[in-house]
Amino acid sequence: MYKILEATYHQGNLILKDKLSESLEGKQIKIIILESCETKKENFLDKVNQHSFKLPQDYQFNREELYD
Repeated sequence: MYKILEATYHQGNLILKDKLSESLEGKQIKIIILESCETKKENFLDKVNQHSFKLPQDYQFNREELYD
């Protein structure tokens, strides 16, 4: 069985956002730690915003013109 949970590491402890199942009580579990991808996502969105521009209100995409 595997389950992905989010947690915050604070002063040597993992603080889970959700509780684990009672069936795991007393069992040994393995934990894989992955850093949050938020910074990668934020970096990507920043780059998108840097290269974005506003289209005129009356702009309409013309697919036929694109393929001509």
